[in-house]
Amino acid sequence: MLRLVLPKGSLEQQTMELFAAADLAVRRSSDVDYRARIEDPRVSEVRILRPQEIPLYVAEGTFDLGITGRDWVVETGAKVHTVGELRYSKSSDQPIRVVLAVGADSPVHAPGDLPPGSRVATEYPRLTAAWLAEHGVRADVRLSYGATEAKVPEIADAVVEITETGRALRAAGLRVVATLLESSTELIANPEAAADADKAHAMGQLYTLLQGALEARGKVLVKLNVAEADLEAVIAVLPAMKSPTVSRLFGEQGGYAIETVVPKSAINVLIPELKDRGASDILELPLSKIVH
Repeated sequence: MLRLVLPKGSLEQQTMELFAAADLAVRRSSDVDYRARIEDPRVSEVRILRPQEIPLYVAEGTFDLGITGRDWVVETGAKVHTVGELRYSKSSDQPIRVVLAVGADSPVHAPGDLPPGSRVATEYPRLTAAWLAEHGVRADVRLSYGATEAKVPEIADAVVEITETGRALRAAGLRVVATLLESSTELIANPEAAADADKAHAMGQLYTLLQGALEARGKVLVKLNVAEADLEAVIAVLPAMKSPTVSRLFGEQGGYAIETVVPKSAINVLIPELKDRGASDILELPLSKIVH
C-alpha cells in the first residue's frame, strides 16, 4: 500500500535499528543495496536514499511516506505532511541544531557582526540565505559539499553546520554564534497520500509502532511481590510512568503483586533497594514497545 523511503547516511543505522525494534525489519541483499523490503502488508515498496532528497520525492508523490530531518524539509521548501516527530538522531535522542559558527578568535559574536559580503559556507544555502536576510546580514552564501567546518578561515569567514553537542565544532576551532533551527527526525507524507483514508490509517499505525519502540528504549518492566506490611516502603522507591499497578495475590493473606516500568539505568540500584525493603520474586523484563 505505502511506498516508503528511508535515509541513507548518518541516520541509516539508527533508522534500521528502530524499524527492527518496531518489528518492521528492513531486509536488503547488502548494506549498499538501495532497494529493500519490509514484510508488512502496509508497506509495498522501500527505497533508501539521501535524506536531502527525501522531502522533494515525497512532496511530488514518488513516495507516500519517508523519514528525514526537519532541516531538509525547510531547506528544500518541500510541501509535505508531517505524520509525527521521531526523537532520534545520529548519536542521541535529542534534536540536532543548525548553527552559525565562526573561528574561535573571530570578532563576530552575533549575526549582525558579520561584515557585508562575508563568505558563509554551508550545505543549507536556501535556509542560510533566508535566515541571514531576516537578520539584516548581506553575505556571500556558498554551497559546501562536506568538510564545511574545515573551511574557516581561509575559504570561508563563517559556516552554517549541524551539531548535536558542539564538540566537533569546538574540535575544529569554531565557536557557535547562533542557532538557525532545531531539527528532529520526522515521518513525513505526501499530502495527497495523507488525505487518503486508508493510507492515512496505515501511516498512523506505522507511526504508532515506531513511536512505541522509541518510548521503550532504555526502560524495563519490573514485577515483584511484597507483604502488606512492606507495601508502602516498596512503593515509595518505585519510579513509574504514571503509578505502579498493585494487585492482591490469590490465596495470599496480605500479599501483593506490583509491576511498573522503570529506567534501565536505575535498575541495578533499584533491585537491591526493593529487596532491602521487603520485596521478593523480583523480575526484570525487557520491553519492545510502549504505546500510550
